[in-house]
Amino acid sequence: MKREAYLVKRRYDLSVCLWPFMIVCVLNLLPSYTLAQTSSLAPQEIRVFDTPNDGGGSLTVQWAPAPGDRPDTRYQVLVGEAIATDPATFTIVAEFPADTKYVKDVKTAWWTRRSDKTWHQAIIKSAKGIELKDDTAYAVAVATVQEDRRAFSPLQVATPAADWFNWNQLNNLIIAVSFGGLVFYAISHAKRNHIFLRRIPGLDAVDEAIGRATELGKPILYLTGAHDLHDPSTIAAAVILGKVAKRAALYETELIVPHREPITMAVCQEITKQAYLEAGKPDLFKEDANFFITSDQFSYTAAVDGIMLRKKPAANFFMGHYFAESLLLTETGASTGAIQIAGTDADHQLPFFVTTCDYTLIGEELYAASAYLSREPVQIGTLRGQDIGKAVVLSVLAVGTVVATIGVVTGAQWPQIFLDLFRDLK
Repeated sequence: MKREAYLVKRRYDLSVCLWPFMIVCVLNLLPSYTLAQTSSLAPQEIRVFDTPNDGGGSLTVQWAPAPGDRPDTRYQVLVGEAIATDPATFTIVAEFPADTKYVKDVKTAWWTRRSDKTWHQAIIKSAKGIELKDDTAYAVAVATVQEDRRAFSPLQVATPAADWFNWNQLNNLIIAVSFGGLVFYAISHAKRNHIFLRRIPGLDAVDEAIGRATELGKPILYLTGAHDLHDPSTIAAAVILGKVAKRAALYETELIVPHREPITMAVCQEITKQAYLEAGKPDLFKEDANFFITSDQFSYTAAVDGIMLRKKPAANFFMGHYFAESLLLTETGASTGAIQIAGTDADHQLPFFVTTCDYTLIGEELYAASAYLSREPVQIGTLRGQDIGKAVVLSVLAVGTVVATIGVVTGAQWPQIFLDLFRDLK
């Protein structure tokens, strides 16, 4: 009994002596454990490089998700001078949750994508506190933040620079070149073969309107719209004016062309003069057939309405782009009994033209008018090439819709390969 009591006492004394030693060991191990845990938070695989296919002034950083990511984890992207070594002194240019900003979220084509789509990606640009300059090296680090802990990745150095070519736009270049080749082929085909053009009633009525004005001995009024020559509709209106002027010269019918833009007036004067020369009636050409009124919208409208009421033209042509003045002009023309032909790409004015005019060229019919009237192979071929291009675009839209739907329903990745071929990527 005495021996057992002695052994129990020895064990108790030994345990009392060991407790301080064990506490010291635990306290010594805690910092190293915390350091190891913090180090494991930091991204280890990190890539920093000049942002491809851009105009310079930016860097791209990509890294693999850290294994210790939690819902409350955040990433910080830090930038500093290349000679700096302490990332804690760098400027924070981006901060976001760990479940955002992946490579797959960036609009890049599959032929320019460098990393796995599950990696994180951030594009670094000039921000408050730092300005990225081309041909200057910068140090970049990524920090993982959890609660009050922050762990830094190894530093990477990269230099931003401008690129000569945007490879993301390669598909657009191929499509544009293909479309241009298609137009040239259609022009070549039109020179050797007859190409059918759909009948446009409004243009078929041009001869009827000019003939009616000739029979009644009344003038023809022609308007080129509210825009200047920077607008395609005004250019189309000026081209059609040349065809109308040539017919008017052949029939020796007076032509009146009031303008809102001085430059448009000067161009139309030359077009009208050339039309009279081609008709063999240069002596009938009048310089003041094209004249400038005013650039003010409703002052011009009031002046043209006055011309309609005084001279009562037998045919009114409204070609080009129009605004609120369209109904005021066409209502006045209709009240005089004139035959009216309109053509515009202004969809918000089409209801008024359709209601008050005898014939209306809707949208692209205005642009096709020159080819329809002249029957020149170059213009007809261009028109045919554009129509084929539109058919191709509509077909791609239909097929792309089906393919995108399949990708969403099945979760497959291959539809994206097809869709990227026709996307406008920056």
